[in-house]
Amino acid sequence: MTLPIKLYTFGTPNGHKISIFLEVLKLAYTVEKVDITKGESKKDWFVKLNPNGRIPVIVDPNVKGEGDNGGLVLSQTGAILQYLADTYDKEHKYSYPFGSIEYYKTLEYLIFQVSENGPIQGQANHFVVFAKEKVPYGINRYLTDTKRIYDVYEDILSRNKNNGSKYLVGDRYTIADFALYSWTGGLKLLDINISQWPLLSKWYQALSEVPGVQEGSKVPA
Repeated sequence: MTLPIKLYTFGTPNGHKISIFLEVLKLAYTVEKVDITKGESKKDWFVKLNPNGRIPVIVDPNVKGEGDNGGLVLSQTGAILQYLADTYDKEHKYSYPFGSIEYYKTLEYLIFQVSENGPIQGQANHFVVFAKEKVPYGINRYLTDTKRIYDVYEDILSRNKNNGSKYLVGDRYTIADFALYSWTGGLKLLDINISQWPLLSKWYQALSEVPGVQEGSKVPA
């Protein structure tokens, strides 16, 4: 019997990456809301789970772990998504077999999302939306690079012509798609119209209609 995974999260693009994939995989999980606006991710109890003090974090009781939790404790969205795919998608509905070309292309685009897309767009969000002082240099730098990154995604989709440019890799959605989805939805915060990337716009709309994506995007309630 598989025990529920515990997800520590908040309603951010990074948090939604994990809840979306848990929903898509139809895994049992419970949710602990960590309100980052109140500094809860920096409290001692949470830092014991993740020394970096950032959401999301999962605890999988189905894997023997060390410490008080008695299960595998994992942070960093790329690591969590890869773990969930490797462990719970044995039929490869949303992944590819280890060692295949598609496996490594998925990993390439996942790393691209967590190392470039998320951080750069996150900085754009900071300078455009949240910073008390509006710094033109910072706004221009990160908005320009955010748009450049989505130009790259448009190119990636255009190269997958055998499947109608529907997916980032091969013939199915993977963790590379799920990692990108919520960040793409956040473009509206920057007043960036996704329609300037036709393939990406179609990709986003199609993914938005997947039931698991819809449910995972509402977590935490």
